[in-house]
Amino acid sequence: MTTARGAAGTAPGSGFWNSGHWPTLVAAFLYFDLAFMVWVILGPLAPAISEDLGLSPAQKGLMVAVPTLAGAVLRVVNGLLVDRIGPKRSGAISQLVVIAGLFTAWLTGVHSFTGTLALGVILGFAGASFAIALPLASRWYPPEHQGKAMGLAGMGNSGTVLAALFAPGLAKLFGWNAVLGLACIPLTIVFFVYLAMAKDAPNAPAPKKLIDYFEPLRTADAWWLMAFYAVTFGGFVGLAASLPIYFTDQFHLTPVMAGYCTAACVFAGSLVRPMGGALADRIGGVKALMMVFVVAALALAGVPQAANLPAALGLFVIAMLALGTGNGSVFQLVPQRFAAEIGVMTGLVGMAGGVGGFYLASSLGTGEQWSGSFGPGFYIFAGLAVVALVGLMFVKGQWRATWGAAEGVRI
Repeated sequence: MTTARGAAGTAPGSGFWNSGHWPTLVAAFLYFDLAFMVWVILGPLAPAISEDLGLSPAQKGLMVAVPTLAGAVLRVVNGLLVDRIGPKRSGAISQLVVIAGLFTAWLTGVHSFTGTLALGVILGFAGASFAIALPLASRWYPPEHQGKAMGLAGMGNSGTVLAALFAPGLAKLFGWNAVLGLACIPLTIVFFVYLAMAKDAPNAPAPKKLIDYFEPLRTADAWWLMAFYAVTFGGFVGLAASLPIYFTDQFHLTPVMAGYCTAACVFAGSLVRPMGGALADRIGGVKALMMVFVVAALALAGVPQAANLPAALGLFVIAMLALGTGNGSVFQLVPQRFAAEIGVMTGLVGMAGGVGGFYLASSLGTGEQWSGSFGPGFYIFAGLAVVALVGLMFVKGQWRATWGAAEGVRI
C-alpha cells in the first residue's frame, strides 16, 4: 500500500517541524523581515524628509504609498520568476537590486520629491519579496501545515517594526539620508545567510507557457482572494507606512515618539500573523476572516472619534491585530485552492494587498490636505472591510462544498 505524501515528501500527519525544511523557513523569514524593514522605511523617515524637502500632506502620502504600489506590481513579476527560475534564485536577484539601490541613494543623496518617488520604486523590489519568501517556504510543507508555514514565513512583516523603532532615532543622530546607507549593512548580512540556508523544494511545478501563469485569473476564486487580501494586508501595510505621519500631524509627537507608537501597532499585527494561519488551520480560513473583517471595520471606523492618543493607539492595535490575523488566514486558503499555481497566485494576491496599501496610504494624505482630517480615509477603508465581509458570506458556501471538500482541509 502506497502512503500519500506531503509537499516535501513527508507523510501527512507528521509534526510541523518534521514535515518540511526548517533552514529554508528561517531563511525565508529573515529575507522577508529585512525586506519589509526597508520597504516601509520612508514612512518613519517621512517627518524628517518632509521638513527637509518642504512636502505637502498629499506629497507625503504619495511618497510613502509609492513603494507599496511598486511592490504590488513587482510581486506579479516575482511570482513569474519563482515559477520559472525558482524562489531561491529570484530572491537573491531581488535582494541585490534593493541593496544596490539603497547604496546609490545614500552615496548620491535624495534632494527632491521626484527623487523620493524614484527611491520608492526601488524599494518596491523589497516589498515584492512577499511573492518569493512565501512560496520558498510553502512548497516544503503539506496542506495540513500550510497555515503555520505561511504564517511563520509571513511574520517577516515584523520588519516594519524595526523600521519604526530605529529609523527615526538614527535619522536624528546622522540625518535621514544616512539611514539609507546604514540599512545596507543588515541587508547584506541576511543576503549571505539566505544563500547559505535557503533551498528550493524538490516538488516545484514544471515551467509553463507565460500565458498559463495567468490562468487563475479566469476563476472568480482568485479575484475573491485578491480582494480579501487587499483589505487585510492593504490595511496592515498602509497603516505601517502612514502612522508616523498620522501621529506627528494629529498629536504633534516627535518623529521618534511617533516611531515608537507605530512600532507598537505594527508589532501587534506582525505577531499574530502565524497565529492567524494556525487559527485558520483549526477553525477554517473563512470563519477566521469573517471575524477579522468585523473587528477591523469597527476599529478603523472608531479612529476618527478618538479624542486622545491612548484611545487612538488602542484602536490601531486592535485593528492591526485583526488585519494581521487576516493576512495569515487568507494564505491558509490560497494554497488549498491554487497549490499548482502557488508562485503566481502569491504574486497576484500580494499585488492586490499592495494596491490596497497604496490606496490607504495615499488617500489618508490626500484626505488630510483636502478636508484637514484623516477621517475620510479611515471611514472608507472601514467600509471596504464591510464589503469584504459581505463578499465572503456570499462565497463561503460554494467554497466549502467544492474545493474545500475536495482537499479535505477545513476552510
